[in-house]
Amino acid sequence: MKWLRGNNKVIDRYLEEARAALAVAAEADDGDDAAAAAALGLVSLALEMSPRSEAALELRARALLALRRYRDVADMLRDYIPSCACASKADDSSSSSCSSGDPILSPGRDRSDATGFLCCFDASELKRRLFSKTKSSGTDQWRYLVLGQACFHLGLMEDAAVLLQTGRRLASAAFRRESVCWAEDSFDKRRAPASESQLLAHVKLLLRRRAAALAALDAGLPGEAVRHLSKVLDTRRGVLPHPFATACLVGRAAAFRAAGRAADAIADCNRALALDPAFIPALRARADLLESVGAVPDCLRDLDHLKLLYDAALRDGKLPGPSWRPQGGVRFGEVAAAHRALAARIQGLRSMAGIGIDYYALLGVGRGCTRWELERAHLLLTLKLKPERSVSFAERVELVDEHRDLDAVRDQARMSALFLYRMLHKGYAFIMSAVQDEEDARRQKAKDAAAAAAAALAAKAEESAIPIIPRFHPGPGGVFCRDMAVLGSSLLSRGGFDRGIPVKCEAMSC
Repeated sequence: MKWLRGNNKVIDRYLEEARAALAVAAEADDGDDAAAAAALGLVSLALEMSPRSEAALELRARALLALRRYRDVADMLRDYIPSCACASKADDSSSSSCSSGDPILSPGRDRSDATGFLCCFDASELKRRLFSKTKSSGTDQWRYLVLGQACFHLGLMEDAAVLLQTGRRLASAAFRRESVCWAEDSFDKRRAPASESQLLAHVKLLLRRRAAALAALDAGLPGEAVRHLSKVLDTRRGVLPHPFATACLVGRAAAFRAAGRAADAIADCNRALALDPAFIPALRARADLLESVGAVPDCLRDLDHLKLLYDAALRDGKLPGPSWRPQGGVRFGEVAAAHRALAARIQGLRSMAGIGIDYYALLGVGRGCTRWELERAHLLLTLKLKPERSVSFAERVELVDEHRDLDAVRDQARMSALFLYRMLHKGYAFIMSAVQDEEDARRQKAKDAAAAAAAALAAKAEESAIPIIPRFHPGPGGVFCRDMAVLGSSLLSRGGFDRGIPVKCEAMSC
């Protein structure tokens, strides 16, 4: 008993020091990783002595959260994730650990059952099962709050919304139970922090905007879908996790393509692949876009990359990437059929490699456009898609992948943006030459028409003009140069004497 009491004292001392270190890390502006790492070390020592200590487990989860090790938090509390299916063989082979006990949440719906990367999430069934299996004591409320924050940073927005909502309700219930014996002055001092509530409101706003974008795209309003997704991607209430931002970029690319803006759609696919080069929906979308504008060699390069990903998935028995990162509705059971269709598509495109690029579709102008329309479209695209501005989106995105850093994302985004920028310049030069040829043809046609009209007018004037009568002078011998009888008859006929028109005649003298 003395040994047990001594261990309890040591554990309590470790936990107190860990709490103090976490408080120091929380008070720092950018987070103190050294203090959080020290707290994690102290908590690990306490867990070696008491592996089932609830306080030690909570401090360990919060220390991992402070160190931005969100994947470790998800692995630690995997049974509490609503969309986690531990019975799946693919998840079992890819996950690092899975608890052997009964999961608190066991919904019969996997994330891969989603129809797409912009799918709306129905959390009613998850909430029902969650609240039916939640303990009435509410002592494990920290699990939902901490795991909800980790799921947000991992891009699992639906899971984060359900977990944060559950944790807030459990915290409110525990606060009401504990506040029965409190004095009135202690309510303000012991009020719970509002960070989780603010994060929950932010997650709900993002999900509503994404659902509105999907509804607008289904209704045939791609402009509205672009507006909603742009608000999501340009949020100023904090950074976005890169898995969620990647899915939103691919969704906005689909909206741009529906609106006939191929260059903007390709730019969004480039950004998505800069964040996650193994994101299958982004590769599919960019390959389709490049094929639609006639860039067959570049399309073949993306399809070859996609084929390599399919080969790796069939070899490993799972989709590429970690198990917690969704692949936009792509299921492992569909990979074999997609691989066969992709091989046939590649063979068909190799025979079309000589086809030129449709620059009209790339710049979004019609054939026979005017110079003003072409210059306006080119100016808007070059100002929006120039390589210097292509890396600005990375400042608002939070990377949670251990194998990629911000510099690598910027370099890849700049390279892909430079390639698209050069393609736009080539398209502008090609279409401008066609516009100049059409203008020269129209100008030459106008000149020929003007010359023909002038010739016809001159001919008509020559036919209807009165001839000029020269002044006659007598010769040296006093004889007229022309017969007066012929001249007189001509003047009388033109003057109107034969039609009865009075004409004023003047005397003619030699």
